[in-house]
Amino acid sequence: MLQEYFSALIQLVAGFGFAGLIIVLSIVFGRRAKMRSAMDVPYECGNVPEGEGSPAFFSIKFYLVAILFLVFDLEVIFLYPWALGFQDIVLENGAAFASMAVFIGVLMVAYLYAVGKGALTWHRNPVPRR
Repeated sequence: MLQEYFSALIQLVAGFGFAGLIIVLSIVFGRRAKMRSAMDVPYECGNVPEGEGSPAFFSIKFYLVAILFLVFDLEVIFLYPWALGFQDIVLENGAAFASMAVFIGVLMVAYLYAVGKGALTWHRNPVPRR
């Protein structure tokens, strides 16, 4: 019974061994930073940092669009294998088509909800009333 897990044990040992080797090599051959010159300051590309260092604030719309992109992009990952085998799947099993139609319907409802809430509207210019 333990022979079945031998290949997994070899993978674990190889993975931890490689990680340990990389850490040891970075300690042995890595450059020691003195943090005295402008080139050693992180995230400034060698320039001396200016300002107080607080992050710039972005509109919530950027994050909302990013999350919506991730959600709908991940759903496309589920559609791709189904589309590749569309002819074989639908001809053999009509329930597969119905289940994917429900899946796409739920995606459409989610998209319409996001559009209805104004999640994809960047500028709201109210119509001037007279």
